[in-house]
Amino acid sequence: MKTLLLALFLFTSAVHAQYPAKPVRVVVGYAAGSSTDIVGRVMADRLSAHWKQSVYVETRAGAAGNLAADAVAKAAGDGYTLLFAQNGLAISAAALPNLPFRAETDLVPLAPVAATPHILIVANEFPAKSVPELVKKAQAEKGALSFASSGVGNSDHLCAELFNLTAAIQAVHVPYKGGAPAATDVIAGRISYYFAGMPVGLPLAKSGRVRALGVTSKQRFAGAPDIPTLAEQGLPEY
Repeated sequence: MKTLLLALFLFTSAVHAQYPAKPVRVVVGYAAGSSTDIVGRVMADRLSAHWKQSVYVETRAGAAGNLAADAVAKAAGDGYTLLFAQNGLAISAAALPNLPFRAETDLVPLAPVAATPHILIVANEFPAKSVPELVKKAQAEKGALSFASSGVGNSDHLCAELFNLTAAIQAVHVPYKGGAPAATDVIAGRISYYFAGMPVGLPLAKSGRVRALGVTSKQRFAGAPDIPTLAEQGLPEY
């Protein structure tokens, strides 16, 4: 499950009552076209219309979103620099003790914005047409397949690792700076499979550019009821 949230630098002075009195910067830590970037830009447009003030998105991709988080943590504490993050921020805080910032003290969570399951996608030319067929291929070719992520420790990475563990398969992890470049390499056949964020993976599946094998939620996703869950396809504990 990918959770997207809005956070800001912990400011030491009160924000003016007429906030925002100037343009607001929203920093996204993933490549343009990634799930976080897509939802972040929709949110920025809505905020701009609501506030009648410019709200612009700045992409600062890399290090599983931590480059952006560090930049926002070190920004001026005036409330005009926001971070649009996903739950990889919490994962990093737990797994990487030497980060140059502390999410729990340097950032203040403002609001959850969206939550969706991930969608398992493969290239149209990939021979597996279902999760059992993908598992069978991976078991027959130990370590030969590859899977993408938008960064080490992000939710799509952990979805894939859980899948590999549950299905008892091995594959090579290839991290990217966002979901869009990861999906691009899936389409091209350079990556075997990817647990894409729904804003990236579902449009590609609906347009026929990739094949969707399953979703990670316990129940089918309302926006794509024809795509079965992984639990339905021989992995009941997923």
